[in-house]
Amino acid sequence: MDDLIRHEQQFTPGRYNAAYFEHSYLAEQSGAMLAEARDLYVQWDVLYYRSTQGDQRVGAIYRRVSDEYMDPLCFEPGSLIGIPNLMAAYRAGNVAVLNAFGNGAADDKGIYFFVPKMIRYYLGEEPILANAPTYLPIEPDGQAYILDHLDTLVVKDVAEAGGYGVVFGSKLTQAQRADLRDTILANPRRFIAQEVIDFQDLPIMDQGQRVERKADLRAFVLSGAGETLVWPSGLTRFSRNPDSFIVNSSQGGGFKDTWILSR
Repeated sequence: MDDLIRHEQQFTPGRYNAAYFEHSYLAEQSGAMLAEARDLYVQWDVLYYRSTQGDQRVGAIYRRVSDEYMDPLCFEPGSLIGIPNLMAAYRAGNVAVLNAFGNGAADDKGIYFFVPKMIRYYLGEEPILANAPTYLPIEPDGQAYILDHLDTLVVKDVAEAGGYGVVFGSKLTQAQRADLRDTILANPRRFIAQEVIDFQDLPIMDQGQRVERKADLRAFVLSGAGETLVWPSGLTRFSRNPDSFIVNSSQGGGFKDTWILSR
């Protein structure tokens, strides 16, 4: 085995993933090697990368794969995009995994409800930006409000991502809202509900036509060395469907140039 340790690997599920362009672009710009499961293997609790220059030891991987699919011998046994025995190498301290296993606990949409409260509790400050008003069915007051306003709220499954599990009550029939009500009551921890935020309409080009579509902006924020910096850039996403608020790429959404105006 080659003793060279390649410290930077970006681990991707592959080219069929909706965000694969982002994976490959970030790997190229950061100088990291873009690797799939077939490129990596564990031997004696050490992670290696197969290359034309010989197998190279990996010191760290930036993963773009969910926890449950990362190691079929530890999590989901049917995963074809994971690395067998990766957790053994991780537990032995022989490879760093970014982001660490388990950090997705804070990715639960139920956290939205607590963000303003966390700012007040930990920072002793009032939030500068307002959250979309969020309600929890596991709270009696929240549940009562949700059930009384199902026709105007958007309901989200906390276990879903990428625009999946999002239901707009205004688009449901009376029978569908009744079914949704029963589903929420049967498993209130599974859902949150929010007031619908009317995204801004921005012009896009669609098949040679200039049309207006819903769009949002995702800011890039870096924290470290006691300083937090909001980059003068961002990701502007838009919906290709004129009747949809869903801008996620996994739902067919697109991307626009983001213009930063200074004065």
